[in-house]
Amino acid sequence: MNKKPRILIVSPALADANNGNWRTASRWGRFLSGVAEVEIARAWNGMACDAMIALHARRSAEAIARLHAARPACPVALVLTGTDVYRDIEENEAARHSLQCASQLVVLQPDALDRLGPAERAKTRVILQSAGRLRKGAAVHSFNLVAVGHLRDEKDPLALMNAARRLPAATRVRIVHIGDALVPELGEAARRTMAECPHYRWFGGLPPDATRRWIARGRALVHMSRIEGGAQVVIEAVRSGVPVLASRIGGNLGLLGEDYEGCFPVGDDAALAALMERFAAEPAFAKRLAAQCALREPLFTPAAERECVRRLLRDLLAPP
Repeated sequence: MNKKPRILIVSPALADANNGNWRTASRWGRFLSGVAEVEIARAWNGMACDAMIALHARRSAEAIARLHAARPACPVALVLTGTDVYRDIEENEAARHSLQCASQLVVLQPDALDRLGPAERAKTRVILQSAGRLRKGAAVHSFNLVAVGHLRDEKDPLALMNAARRLPAATRVRIVHIGDALVPELGEAARRTMAECPHYRWFGGLPPDATRRWIARGRALVHMSRIEGGAQVVIEAVRSGVPVLASRIGGNLGLLGEDYEGCFPVGDDAALAALMERFAAEPAFAKRLAAQCALREPLFTPAAERECVRRLLRDLLAPP
């Protein structure tokens, strides 16, 4: 019997962080568990492995550089995050070195390809992330718009809070905001917004299953990010039949389509407030967004992502 290859997945975050990097690492570990021996860790400690899959060019740079220096023939696949693609590979020397060391590059939506040079694009593939289907079931009577993301600058939580203040007092919109306050000042801002706006509620961080149920029960997901590689929560919303109100950035359009109508200019809280009100007031507009999302849903199945991840491993391990 052939021995399974040993694969190290390096993630800057593990289960305690409850963030996108960990969830990608965990899901890919499950996808590969039938064909490889998989370990997930924050760093490379010298362990023997047949290949490394690393998430985040900058934050996993030390692990990638150490492995490449010690075992230059060991293949490395580097999964580029939003901050990698839209910031760090232009500004950070360690992130650029990670690109050079990698045998294969992975981006999580096609817009990211345009941010890479010809040499990098030649070794890059797109792997769209996935989620299981979770439908809302019974009719939802409240008009909850759900935003999910830890409170940090890249997720632009202030755009949502300021938009909440712009909504009329008689609005039927109710905003549910889920995510830990990674920046304490943003947690204070969320508490102030709750005190001033009865239609805004910040729940802090919730377990993934509870968060997914909130998304599935919502009328729409609100996604305000300034930088995004390919947000898992957008995919979860689409797989739940829930349309998305999204900032117009490459990371969102790469998932939802360049012609997606439910977008607002990044950071524009007035436009976000108007979009939320329009979504609540115009059933035809809400149906059109739902139909656009339904066309994208087949792209985000676990079977499709699993096949892409396993093909990545086969290509990593193929003889030169």
